[in-house]
Amino acid sequence: MRKYPSLLSLALVCCCCSIQAEVFTSIGQMTDLIYTEKELVQSLKEYIKAEESKLDAVKSWANKLDVLTRASTLDPEGYLAHPVNAYKLMKRLNTEWSELESLVLQDPSDGFISNMTVHRQYFPDQEDEKGAAKALMRLQDTYKLDSESFARGKLPGMHHNAILTVDDCYDMGKTAYNEADYYHAVLWMQQALRQMDAEEEHVVSKADVLDYLSYSVYQMGDLPRAIELTRRLVAIDSSHQRAGENLRYFEKLLSKQLNELNQEGQEPATEEPIQLGTYKRPKDYLPEREIYEALCRGEGVKMTTERRSRLYCRYHDGNRNPRLLLQPMKEEDEWDSPHIVRYLNALSDQEIEKIKELAKPRLARATVRDPITGILTTANYRVSKSAWLEGEEDPVIERVNQRIEDITGLTTQTAELLQKEEPDAFKTLGTGNRVATFLNYMSDVEAGGATVFPDFGAAIYPKKGTAVFWYNLFRSGEGDYRTRHAACPVLVGSKWVSNKWIHERGQEFRRPCGLTEVD
Repeated sequence: MRKYPSLLSLALVCCCCSIQAEVFTSIGQMTDLIYTEKELVQSLKEYIKAEESKLDAVKSWANKLDVLTRASTLDPEGYLAHPVNAYKLMKRLNTEWSELESLVLQDPSDGFISNMTVHRQYFPDQEDEKGAAKALMRLQDTYKLDSESFARGKLPGMHHNAILTVDDCYDMGKTAYNEADYYHAVLWMQQALRQMDAEEEHVVSKADVLDYLSYSVYQMGDLPRAIELTRRLVAIDSSHQRAGENLRYFEKLLSKQLNELNQEGQEPATEEPIQLGTYKRPKDYLPEREIYEALCRGEGVKMTTERRSRLYCRYHDGNRNPRLLLQPMKEEDEWDSPHIVRYLNALSDQEIEKIKELAKPRLARATVRDPITGILTTANYRVSKSAWLEGEEDPVIERVNQRIEDITGLTTQTAELLQKEEPDAFKTLGTGNRVATFLNYMSDVEAGGATVFPDFGAAIYPKKGTAVFWYNLFRSGEGDYRTRHAACPVLVGSKWVSNKWIHERGQEFRRPCGLTEVD
């Protein structure tokens, strides 16, 4: 089917996992931390070398003085009878021991500490660590991956080995627990316990893990298992006051429940180990979350054989646009209704690298509109970063801008130039609603990162150098709510895209209005 005969006012987005609690949201910025850490390791090695050199010098002094004092203490009077020995003793105590004192007081760590101080301002903070942990949990939910997969580094498309230790899993669980997210706290504390039982090295105590795990299991409504885990905790640490109190409370609560159900005897705890599907994830405020996540996993995509037969590929010259006549764009249908197309070779590698270079220093956390206040704000489920680039900044941006006009036939003069941080952003722009979206993919993604449309069950995957395009409004001017879309989290790799949101003002003669809601 798909064979051929032979930002800018761009919104540049980098997705993954900045300073001020946002480092975790951008691989583009975290790569800088990789090199920072490498520099610190080199500085640490230099410090160790200086300490070893200092220690060798002190050892040399100690060995020499040890020989001298052994000889002098055998016969002190006979030793001092020699005038040279008397002179050298005075000299050592007056001068050489002072030199040794100065040597010992030297601090080779100054260079390392200075280097640390310079870089510390760019270090992630506690909020960054928490954000990174929650990002892993989001991946876990979206792609239905158990904690074992993460802990063992068993992720699709992985090229680097990375494992989580017992203490790493414990910290993940504690992060969830402190957020009252008992669902994930159970999964990660259970994984810490599993690895601990396998006799992996750890610093955290088993009692601490069982403490968090038993209470989190109770919060998930599993009293029999909570009792069983708390009994294990009491067996390990009989003096654990809270564990004893919890055990009595859990047993009393379970007894009350059994009495209300007219059952006799305590319900035995299941021997099945806690796994991903043991407990149901609590509902949250995000609408259509289950549909969205299923599409991200490639499930529920409504691409039928009949629908696929209506998809074609063609050369596109932008209505005989002079700039596209000699080298038309390769256009492929991605979806029939609403019509979504993909353009091949929409960006060159050189253009991609230039756009990244311009955008990287100004990447900032992407925002969403609060459904209650209408104010743009950050959200835990949207951890991408964006930057806004104007056409005047660089010839590459202007060239890409012009190419989008040539391909779509729409003017980009009224497209979004800046990110507006107020509730009525579009009204302030004075350019009407978004009539169309032109999305450039600037990287391949090893796993995850699709753009999904929950209303009609489509998933569009990133392909470096390509672009996808669709209309957000019908010709009547009414919104095509089917084009509501969301980006799936990147499981492995990083995702760079540049968005061009084209507004309806100025398109009157380029895309004339119609009276009906047709594509």
